[in-house]
Amino acid sequence: MAKHHKTKELTVLALLTALSVVLGRFIMVPTPTGFLTLLDAGIYFTSFYFGARQGAIVGGLSGFLIDLLAGYPQWMFHSLIAHGAQGYFAGWTGYKRVLGLLLASFVMIAWYFLGSLLLGYGLGGSFAGIWGNVMQNFFGMLVGYFVFIAVKGAEKK
Repeated sequence: MAKHHKTKELTVLALLTALSVVLGRFIMVPTPTGFLTLLDAGIYFTSFYFGARQGAIVGGLSGFLIDLLAGYPQWMFHSLIAHGAQGYFAGWTGYKRVLGLLLASFVMIAWYFLGSLLLGYGLGGSFAGIWGNVMQNFFGMLVGYFVFIAVKGAEKK
């Protein structure tokens, strides 16, 4: 029975990763250092619904894959770390929820700032990317939360 549970969880996480990547590719807004997407909505939904570990898996894999598919391979490992940590912290529950959401936002935004510096965008380019990452993060959090509420409501019926 435990093997069936693991297979089911792996399948669900693979589907959520694929859906997050598709959602991210559906709307892509170019920026000086990359692009903005709805990828975060899938990450936040997964974290809210399933928890920290699953959020980290879907976050890291979907961030990695969207950069590969969008033609930004230099960002793949940065996205693996930034969105993996984002998904992990967003999945914190109980009294740690608010701290987790703050950390999820901070780590994602800060990692992309540092990634921009490491990739040679300089301080100007790195600072230019902050506002877009803030907007992507919080819009994704909002959409992910609304999807979470809708799914939880549908379960009760």
